Amino acid sequence: MRRAACALAALILALSSGAADAHMTGVVYNLPIPFWMYGFAASAALALSFLIVGYFVTAKSVARNFREIELIVPDNTILRAVLAGLRILSVCALLLTILAGVFGPANPFANFSVTFFWVVFVLGFTYLTALVGDAYALINPWRVICDWLARLNPPGWRSRVQYPRWLGFYPALTFYMAFIWIELFGQPRPRGLGEILLAYSVINVVGAGVFGRHSWFHYGELFAVFLRLIGKIAPFDYRINSASELPDRLHVRQPFIGLLAKPAEDLSHLLFVLFMLSSTAFDGVHDTRPWVLIFWKAIYPQLTHLIERPYVFFVGFYYYWQWTMLFVSPFVYLAVYALFVWLMKIVVGSPRTVSDLALEFAFTLVPIAFVYNITHYYTLLLAEAPVVVTMISDPFGVGWDLFGTARLHRPPVIPLADTVWHTQVALILFGHIVSVYLAHLQALKLFPKGRQGVWSQLPMLALMMLLTTVGLRILSLPIAAGQVQDPLPTDAGGPPR
Repeated sequence: MRRAACALAALILALSSGAADAHMTGVVYNLPIPFWMYGFAASAALALSFLIVGYFVTAKSVARNFREIELIVPDNTILRAVLAGLRILSVCALLLTILAGVFGPANPFANFSVTFFWVVFVLGFTYLTALVGDAYALINPWRVICDWLARLNPPGWRSRVQYPRWLGFYPALTFYMAFIWIELFGQPRPRGLGEILLAYSVINVVGAGVFGRHSWFHYGELFAVFLRLIGKIAPFDYRINSASELPDRLHVRQPFIGLLAKPAEDLSHLLFVLFMLSSTAFDGVHDTRPWVLIFWKAIYPQLTHLIERPYVFFVGFYYYWQWTMLFVSPFVYLAVYALFVWLMKIVVGSPRTVSDLALEFAFTLVPIAFVYNITHYYTLLLAEAPVVVTMISDPFGVGWDLFGTARLHRPPVIPLADTVWHTQVALILFGHIVSVYLAHLQALKLFPKGRQGVWSQLPMLALMMLLTTVGLRILSLPIAAGQVQDPLPTDAGGPPR
């Protein structure tokens, strides 16, 4: 533990920087104090929160954190009508997004589908889910379409193949990786986005028809899995009646405590959670100058020794390297996470396997992944979401003014760079403190004897401190804007300096 503490301190001191690129604002911001002070202060705050939680939260008081208030939801005509209206609206929004993408303006900044899907749904609905719970399970447009088709032909919608247990959440994880690749590298035009959503709709209908609606939307549909995890953050939990497909119970609970209700189901579920972390971190780092130079300073010279080709030839290799790092990232995080879980097992002498403990603590990482998402993208939501109010009156760009908002101009909300940076610091620190708290509660459930629960969390505290520092460091890195930066004036066209 002493060596680990020294290594962590060395890492914090090494991560010093004087400038930060305030994400989504396009402004380079000079930090008012050296970065290592931010890292040290954040780590100290985490350590202090650990001491406070360890002192005040004991095994006897853990049960109080899991208390819930159960409310019975009446099954009446009004509720049915509201849910039916929301489901129809959800399907209409999906169809409009597909049609506007295919037939709307080619300019992505003027196309309704691009802003609605990437900003309103992917960002806005995710943050709303963290407040109100997994409402997506009730209005998932692809699930609604499958439900409608099942009512038209009930025998044809009985599962033809039992969902294999070994397949787990790997379909959703595969779609998640493809989704992030499209976001970071594919960057489809509006027509391409519409075609992708249409293809994904067909996949969901076929998947539900083959494996059954319940199995497919539990394991295979990306947004159902993702938003179900985010919904565990909310203080509300809906219990859906399988017969009526309506919520009949509403549980009110402590925020974030839903993450401890059940462990991750298997390795694929854990990898999905870790990719929520690693993909956002990769998004923040993949265009920064230090990351870009890893390829051009370390990998590119080795390639030139093996293949004698001009510099331009290796640009393709650069992108292949970037894609590989994205897809490998959750497995790197898995190795680091498993190491700290193993240390926890050694500290308390637990007979449970590392894989079992890794699944038990998997969801304690969700708050970190969630705040990473907010810190990277909330400025984009503020700047772009108001545009939807204008676009909704003319989704196809043909001059309509359906709702009288086509000429309504709302300037984007662009916060100051220092506000963005300090908000990001506060959010990352908050997310890690919540994760420390949740991990402590879970440890007290698994290791209730003596001070085992507290001692078991020392490795997890070190992991949280490491993630905090790395997360802040990524946010502070200057953007390199692609693979070419300050090209060398050689006759062949050299790599970036």
